[in-house]
Amino acid sequence: MNNENPLLKKSYDFALQIVKLYQLITKNKNEYVLSKQLLRSGTSIGANIAEANGAISKADFSAKISIAYKESLETKYWLNLLMDSEYIEVTTAKKLINNADELSKIMFSILKSTRIKKGA
Repeated sequence: MNNENPLLKKSYDFALQIVKLYQLITKNKNEYVLSKQLLRSGTSIGANIAEANGAISKADFSAKISIAYKESLETKYWLNLLMDSEYIEVTTAKKLINNADELSKIMFSILKSTRIKKGA
């Protein structure tokens, strides 16, 4: 993984944690529905950030970061649901929720500074 972009690196590391958690849930708990949703949203964050890096315009960049931001919110939803339904440990869930929060804050800051102003 390219370390030049800190957000891409953080999102890639987060995706690896999500993949490992998915493997654990499916192996130990035989749960495939909720965990698959977590896998999709949690790995989509970094994929959209990677796409944003190849954006052809400021609007394209902003759109991809916006999708990644929404995926981080969805990921937190699935983590909370898996935690509250006792498929994953509270400490594991909270650690990953904190990581997703960190990614969300970075992306929100990027969105605030890159959004195209209407009428401009």
